Amino acid sequence: MFRNDHYGPIDRFCAKHPRFGVPNLALYIAVGQAAVGLTEMLMELLLRKSLVSWLMFYRPAILQGQVWRLVTFILVPTSSNPFYLLLGCYVIYWTGRMLEREWGTAKFSLFYLCGALWSVLGGMVLGTISMYYIHLSFFLVIATMYSEMQVLFMFVLPVKMKWLALLDVALILLDGVRIGPIVVLLAVPSFINYFIFTWPFWSMKLGFVRRRADPQVINFKRARRQAEKKARETGGYLHKCAVCGLTDQDDPNMEFRYCSKCDGYYCYCANHINNHIHIRQD
Repeated sequence: MFRNDHYGPIDRFCAKHPRFGVPNLALYIAVGQAAVGLTEMLMELLLRKSLVSWLMFYRPAILQGQVWRLVTFILVPTSSNPFYLLLGCYVIYWTGRMLEREWGTAKFSLFYLCGALWSVLGGMVLGTISMYYIHLSFFLVIATMYSEMQVLFMFVLPVKMKWLALLDVALILLDGVRIGPIVVLLAVPSFINYFIFTWPFWSMKLGFVRRRADPQVINFKRARRQAEKKARETGGYLHKCAVCGLTDQDDPNMEFRYCSKCDGYYCYCANHINNHIHIRQD
C-alpha cells in the first residue's frame, strides 16, 4: 500500500474541505447505471424506443443545445446484456466503495469529478467518450495501493490485483491494435486522472521524490516495543486484531500489522488490515 509522504494540493484541498463530495457516490452511480440499463431494455422491448440515445455523450447534439448529455453520459452502461450490466454495476460499487474508504469521501469525489471533466474534454475533441475507463481506473488505483491483494477472478481463480491491472491495460492496448487507435485515445482521460491522483506513489517509485521517515512509523515501532514488553511481563499475547479479536497466541502463523490510517495504535490481522473501517477520534 502506498501513502503520501508529502501532501500535494489535492490532499490539502481535501483536508480543508472535508465535507466536499457525495458520500456513497459509487452506490449512486451503480444504481443509476443499473436503472438506465434495465429501463433501456424495457423501452426497446415494449416501445421500440431508446433512452440511452438521449443520455449518451454525442458532440453534435451537445453543440445544438442538449447540454444535459454532459452529465447524463455518466449513467450510460457499457453493456446491454443483463448479466454483464449487473456485474459491471457491482464492480463499480465494490471498487468505488473500497476507494472511498481508503481516500475519504472528499478525495474520491474529487477523483471522480476530475475524471468526468477529463472525459468531457476528451469527448469534445474525439466526438464521443465513455466513462467505462474512468470506472476501470478505480480498479487500477486499488491495484496500485494493494498490489499483492488477491481477488477471485471470475469468482473462482485467486489472482493478485497487480496482474489483473496489467491484464486490463494489455487488453486496452490490444483493442487499440485490433480495432484502432481510437480505443486508446478514449482511455487517455482516465489514465491522466489516474496518474494525477497516484503521483505521490509514482514520484517515489521513479526516484523524483526521496522517501521521508513518517513520524507515525516511529510511533508504531514504539507501540510494538511497549506491546512486547507488556507481553513478556504478563505472559499474554503480543498482538490482537481490533476487528475479529484474533491474537498471535490463537494463530502463531498469522501476520499482524498496525494501521497508519486509524487514529491511535490499532493492530489488525492479515485478513483485516486491508478490510476494516478506519477508526477516527473526532
